[in-house]
Parts: sequence; C-alpha cells; structure tokens
Amino acid sequence: LENEKKEKELELSDKKEAFEQLKKHNEFTKEQILETQAVLEKLRGDLAEENRMLDSKQNEHDLLKSLIDKMEGYPESVKFLHNNQSWNYTAPILSDIIYVKEEYRAAVENVLEPYLNYYVVDTMADGMTAVQLLDANKKGKANFFLLDQLNTLQNYAPKGEIDHAIPAMDVIEIDEKYRHLAGYLLGNVFIAENDEALQNNSNNGAIILEKTGKYVKGKYALSGGSVGLFEGKKIGRAKNLEKLAEKIAVQQVKVNELKVVISQKSNEVIAFNQQLKENTIQQTQQSINELINATFVIQNKLENTLHQQNVSENRLEEMRGQLEDNREAISDTRDLLGDLLEQVAAHDEKMKMAGAEFIKTEQEFNEVNRLYNDNNIQLTRQQSKVNSLNQELEFKSRQFKDLNAQIENSHVQLKESSENISTTSAELKELETAVITLMKDKDAEEKKLNEADQAYYNLRNHLNDKESELRHKQKSKEQTDQLLNEIKDKLNDLKLHLAGMKERLSVEFKVDLDVILDEERTTETPLEDLQEKSDRMKKRLENMGEINPTAIEAYTEMKKRFDFIKEQKGDLVTAKESLMQTIQEVETSANQKFLTTFNQVRDNFQNVFKALFTDDDTADMVLSDPDNLAETGIDIVAKPKGKRPTSITQLSGGEKTLTATALLFAIYLIKPAPFCILDEVDAPLDDANVGKFTQMIRKFSKESQFIIVTHNKMTMASVDVIYGVTMQEPGVSKLVPVDFRGLDHQFVN
Repeated sequence: LENEKKEKELELSDKKEAFEQLKKHNEFTKEQILETQAVLEKLRGDLAEENRMLDSKQNEHDLLKSLIDKMEGYPESVKFLHNNQSWNYTAPILSDIIYVKEEYRAAVENVLEPYLNYYVVDTMADGMTAVQLLDANKKGKANFFLLDQLNTLQNYAPKGEIDHAIPAMDVIEIDEKYRHLAGYLLGNVFIAENDEALQNNSNNGAIILEKTGKYVKGKYALSGGSVGLFEGKKIGRAKNLEKLAEKIAVQQVKVNELKVVISQKSNEVIAFNQQLKENTIQQTQQSINELINATFVIQNKLENTLHQQNVSENRLEEMRGQLEDNREAISDTRDLLGDLLEQVAAHDEKMKMAGAEFIKTEQEFNEVNRLYNDNNIQLTRQQSKVNSLNQELEFKSRQFKDLNAQIENSHVQLKESSENISTTSAELKELETAVITLMKDKDAEEKKLNEADQAYYNLRNHLNDKESELRHKQKSKEQTDQLLNEIKDKLNDLKLHLAGMKERLSVEFKVDLDVILDEERTTETPLEDLQEKSDRMKKRLENMGEINPTAIEAYTEMKKRFDFIKEQKGDLVTAKESLMQTIQEVETSANQKFLTTFNQVRDNFQNVFKALFTDDDTADMVLSDPDNLAETGIDIVAKPKGKRPTSITQLSGGEKTLTATALLFAIYLIKPAPFCILDEVDAPLDDANVGKFTQMIRKFSKESQFIIVTHNKMTMASVDVIYGVTMQEPGVSKLVPVDFRGLDHQFVN
C-alpha cells in the first residue's frame, strides 16, 4: 500500500504539471483566437469595402457598355452606319479612340464636341461608301476624318508655351495611328491650371481651356458657364470601358485575395478552436480528483490495516501473558495437591496405628476416638479442598483450551487479513487497469463524437447555404413577379392614358384617333386635298398649344434623380447581401458557441446532480429542437433512484430544489461569479440534503463568496460569518454580526 501510495502521488504530480501546461496552452490559444478574429473582422470590413468598390465599377462598366452598345447620344446616321455590316464596320468614331484623364475630360470634350460624332476612315473611298449608304437609306448625314489626307500634313506642335497651362496633347492617350488627327484637333489647345493663363495669352492664337470645363478661351472669343452633369461622359467611352475592365479585373483580384486571406484566417480560427483542449483539461482535472480520492482511499486502507495489526499484536501479547499466568497457577495447584496427598497418606498411616492401639487399649479409646474424629474432620476438609482443587484444575484446563482456541482463531484471522489485503491489492490493480481502459475508450468515443459533431455542422452549413440560395431564388422570383405586376400596371396606366388621350382629342380637338390610324395612305392625293389637309393639321396644331420649352430640363432632372436612385438601390442591394452574409456567419458562430457551452453545462449538471443525490441517480439536459439551435428549448430530465417521473411536478419539493440547485451550479461552473446571493434555497430541504447543500457551498466558496438568506440552523452552523437583524427598539433595526472563524481560533488556543 505504501508503494502504491507513492506511485499515485507521483502520478498525481505529473497530472498536475500536465494540467498547468494544458491551461497555459489553452490561454495562449484563446489569445491567438481573439487576435485572429480581430484581424478577420478587419479583413471582412476591407472585403465589404472592396466588394462595394467592385460593384460600383461593375455598374459603371455595365452602364458604359450599355451606352456604347446602344450608341446613346449619337445621331441616327451614326447608329445606322455602326449597325450596318455592309460598310467598313471597323472604322471607329472619334470619341472612341481618344482617352482623356478624368479631371480634364469635360474641358477637352468642350473643344472636341463638334467632332465627336465624326467617323475616322482610312481613305476617301471608305467615306464615300458610307455616304452612299446613308443616301440610299435616307438616314441623314454623317461626317468623316480621312486619315490618308491627315497623314500627309506636317506634325502639329504647340505654338510655344503658355504660363500656368499644359498642352492638351499631354493629357490624352491615343494610338500612334491617330496621332496626326489628335495633333490636328488639339495641337494648339492648352489647359489652364488657373485664371492667370488668360492674362498671359493675348496674341498667340491658342485655345485655352479651364480644366473643369467652365470656359473656353479663343483668340477673339470666350465662352463658358456652369458645367453640365453629363459633360465629359461622351469622350473616350471605348477607352474608358477598357480601363474599367482592367480596373475591375484588378479589383476582382484584390477581392479574391481578400477572400483567400479571410478563408485562411477562418481556417486558423477553426484550427485554434480545435487546439482548445477544454475536454482534455476537464479530463485531466477529473483524473487529478480521482487520483486524490484513490490516494485518500489507499491512505485509509493503510491506516486501518496498521491499526488492525497493532490491535491483533496487543491482543496476542495479552493472551500470551494470560497463558503464562494460567500455567504458573496450574503448577502451584499441582504442588499443593501433592502435599495434600502426602498428608492424606500420613493420616491413613496414623489411622492404622490408632486402630491397632484401639484394640490394645480401651483406655485410650476416647482419646483415639477424639483424635479419629478430629482427623476425620480434617480429612473431610482436605477432601473438600481436593475437590475444590480438582474443580479449579478442570476450570483452568477448560480456560487453557479456550485460550489456545482464541490464539488459533487470532492466527486464522491474521492469515485471512493478509489474504484479504493481497486480494484487495489485486482487485485494486484490476480496477486501475479497467479505469485506464475506460479512459482510453472514453477518449476514442469523444473523438468519434467530435467528428460526428463536425460532420453535423458541415452538413448544417451546407444546408444553410442551400436554404440561403433558395431564399435568393425565391426573392428573385418575387422581384420578377413584382416587376411583371409593375409592367402590367404600367400597361393598364398606358391604356387608361390612351383612352384619356382619345377622349381628350375627341372632346377638345374633335379628332378621332382610331380614324386617323385607320386612314389609308395613298400617294395619289391631289395637291388641293393635301393643302387643305395641311391647313387643317396646322389649325389642329394651333389648337394643341405651344411646345413646352422646359421639357428637356425636366427630363434631365428626372434622369439625374433616376440615376441617383438606381445607384442607391445598387448600394442597398450590396449592403443587404453583405449583411445577410454577416448574419449567417454570426448565426454559425453563435450556434457553435451555444452548443459548446450547452455540452459543458450538461456535463456539469450531471456531476453536480450526482453529488447532491447519489451516483445511482441520473439527470440530463435535452434540446427540444436540435435542428434549430437559435430557437430551441431545453428540457431538464431528473430521475432520482427508484422514481421514473414524467415531469418535474412529480418530484418532491426537496428534489425540485436540489435539481434547480444542481442546474444553477452547473451554469455557475462555466464562468464563476465573484459572489452569489441565495435566498432561502434550503427551505424545502431535510437535514440530510441540507448537509449536502452546505458541503457544496463550502466547496465552491474557495472561488466565490456566497451570501445566504436562511432560517435553517444547520446552514447557520456551517457558515463563516452570520449576520442577524434585530429590532431592539420599535422601528429601529440593528445588524448583529458573529464571526465564527474568530471563535474557532479561540477554541483552538
């Protein structure tokens, strides 16, 4: 037992050292998790910002591409040539071959505005082909720059330098093929950095632009004013589209890199979470407690065995002393018996002599008779003594046999105690082997459970992704349905508007719109009829009223508002997607944290419940809806030994109180508070359960301070300090403290 105790103490020391190392590793891992999560949050913010920037550039790219594809802002003739496959489709428009830096676009566009719709063709033949196509299809006129003619001209270079201004050729990008054309148009154009450039340029004939487009200064003219909202948006569309595509590609690379980094950081957090050895720490703590208990058990067995050995040795010594005393008493009794026998033989001899003398002498009869009587009396006494000695000898013999039997029983008991000690040691070793095997099996089972939990969470995340995708599709369907309803509403509004217009034309202008639409178009109408119809149309036109001159401004204002609302809508959609992603991540993290905490509380609840009841009693915590951790309820199952309650109402008041106390302390063990206040928790408990309750409070008071409101005497007897409230005078309360710790110290002294 001493060797086993030393082994347990060494194992306990190793376990404590391993426990401290595990706690340090756990704290370090938690710090790394917090640092990584902070970096992860910053990266997510950067990703959201980069995504917004990417979406902004993507929207700008889509809008610009739509403008280019639809040829917005260009005359009908240019659109016709652009879409006509029979002409030289590769001929570009001037606005598509020039790229201007963004801060100078409005200024350069003011100069090139008359030429932005010009096609740039290689030869005169290409231009004539386009002119013939326009003439044949009655599509209006178009303008052309002839590169073969422009390339024969000398290079256009700025005529000197202008203070506080830079040449326009320095702020544009154009292919070398069109360099002569750019020099022809912008060779003598300068961009002013400030208004002083106007004062320094009076006679050189250069054109000076303000860089934001506020004014254009020629040799003898000056024009300017406010800058329109859409000025600078037409020039360089194709080049701007290419630049935007490059920026979008670069931005996409940044976003992908951030996503990769975020994924790496998330994997690091998961790895750190996996490195957290909370279960191992709990197992180590449990192993330490088991080793301490085993050490105490061995110590108790050792002390009991030593005590039994000392008692047996003392009893054996007492029995040996009694045996020696009995042997000495028997020897003395035998010596006394021999003396008595010798005396009896002597008396017999005397009696024979007295009989012979009796025959011879009658005179001595009386004396002899007296002597005979005396001797007879003495003989009787001696015989009585002999009988007494024989009885005492028989009693001592029986007592000697009993003592021998007790000695033999003591030897047998000593032998059985030795065999019991050996058997107990063997059983203890077998139990230790079984405990180690069970611990290994427990680790394996916990590993399987963790793997199953991880697989469950992976499947759960996959299911959440599918559900999110389904919600997005449902939302798209709803938006499509809403758009379809809006189109139907607009169609109904247009029909109503058309009916209103028809009614208005019929009432105010006496015009039947259906008749006009159903009129046959003939080319053989006489001139007089056409003249009469023209006069009638002019009269109708006069009746309709004047043209609204502010329609363009109203359209511009409405379009500006529409673009703003569209941009805001795109930002809101992006923000919503980012918010939904954040919500999903928060839900995943919260569910994982909730399940981890729930498992810890569940283990603590089972252990505390068994400590308050017995090891045969069972308790558990069950999730009512494990598939929905955010809204699931928790069922408390408590089954004391000998009961199978279906609900907690079937338990007694004390059992309910102990169950609630076990749950309270199970939650308390997750994160112990600095102090706890308990208000008459022990009221429904009996004395035995109050003892268990106070022992638990005493155990947990090493880490927290407990304040208990109670009327129970056993609870009061187990506290360190008691405070009583008394009312010595009516309406005046007084606090009376008693510190038992000081009293214990005085008693010890």
